[in-house]
Amino acid sequence: MMKLLRTKMDGLLIVFVVAVVIYPIAYGESLTAAVFDVDVTPPIGSQMAYDPVVNTWDMGLRAKGVVLIGAGQPIVLCALDWIGIGNDGHAAFRAGLARGAGTVPERVAVHTVHQHDAPACDFSVEAIAKQYNADPGCYEGSFAREVIEKLEWAVRDALISAQPVTHIGTGSAEVKEVASNRRILDEAGKVRAVRYTTCKDPVLRAEPEGLIDPEVSLISLWNDDAPVAVLSYYACHPQSYYRTGIPNPDFPGLARFMRQLAVPEALHIHFNGAGGNLGAGKYNDGSKENRLRLAERLADGMRRAWESTERMPVSPEDVDWGVVPALLPVSPLLNGESLQAELEKGADAVGILSNAAGLAWVERCKAGRPLDISCLSLGKARVIHMPGELFVEYQLAAKKARPDLFVTMAAYGDYGTGYIGTAKGYEEGGYETSGKASKVAPQVETVLMDAVHTLLQKE
Repeated sequence: MMKLLRTKMDGLLIVFVVAVVIYPIAYGESLTAAVFDVDVTPPIGSQMAYDPVVNTWDMGLRAKGVVLIGAGQPIVLCALDWIGIGNDGHAAFRAGLARGAGTVPERVAVHTVHQHDAPACDFSVEAIAKQYNADPGCYEGSFAREVIEKLEWAVRDALISAQPVTHIGTGSAEVKEVASNRRILDEAGKVRAVRYTTCKDPVLRAEPEGLIDPEVSLISLWNDDAPVAVLSYYACHPQSYYRTGIPNPDFPGLARFMRQLAVPEALHIHFNGAGGNLGAGKYNDGSKENRLRLAERLADGMRRAWESTERMPVSPEDVDWGVVPALLPVSPLLNGESLQAELEKGADAVGILSNAAGLAWVERCKAGRPLDISCLSLGKARVIHMPGELFVEYQLAAKKARPDLFVTMAAYGDYGTGYIGTAKGYEEGGYETSGKASKVAPQVETVLMDAVHTLLQKE
């Protein structure tokens, strides 16, 4: 099925082609799940997103996931405690996990939790930096390639111990005093201040919580009465404080660990929702004690969602996977020739990598390489897998579109886009929708929401 999306940009009519791919289903006799959990902490001396690693902490970074087997080709879901994985790097992670699971990359979803004391990965940016004889910095991909190989073998090993899945569970609960909206508007509807995840200004912290999704959503897989995996989804930037030089999973990782201790039979896998314009700024002045406070509040929400879980039988016929390959519009503020010229001149390291990241996205779009928007159906549950630092409005709109279903969302998939605002968000201004932060145009909302609605319309 093909759809044409039309929009105007700079006076030109631009047509986006969106293809809905429905994979043939060959059901087995039963549904099984294999879980994997890999240490992805970078070694001392390597480069994280902002700083080199100078030491390690009690808790490292993890890549956790699950493989669903028995409903057509295997389906893989994976969440890493990294800041972002984009473009060719994202494709390589999907391909490696697909090899391990014996499936195709189109049936693999890779997301990051977006902690900042953590690595970044983008093989496209790495290649462009090297092309211009520049240091790729945090995009130097040696460690990432090692991790891909580790993940591939971890998945192969996990398949040996796959467990039956007889039931799924769904539950949700409000998380109190963690997320708040980052963008503070003036009377004219323009961004006058950004309440970042650490906010030391008491006046900004006193502003209302703003538009958020207060719920943490849990989907659990069960082997009769024994839980196999618990997947949690919550939308919020995950920083309490960072730039310590020490890799750490911050408060979502701590909350996940607390729940792992409470329900040790199941592997706990956490996904960050559409939290691009959300953070803990209203409740976090940067005090180091707040990391534990935020973790306890998120873990408490996870606990209450777990306690409210409703279980229902599941069979292979209740599992489906849909994909919409979507071509996203390039930001009008990005110009490939200008970016190339800046790279040829050379600049500070940050400027070089910013220009390389912009050029990587421009070249990808010029080549017509889409991003996969996918949806996992598990009984009445739906999980939409989205790219970039997505605004919360997308998540709220997806839930509103199908109130008859248990809809949740994982964002921070392919990170090549940077921030993804709404059409209104680009009119409001602010950091997140600036040319420095977002590589897509305002028309992106039409493309993504059409994909979401297409996927949610499937029964």
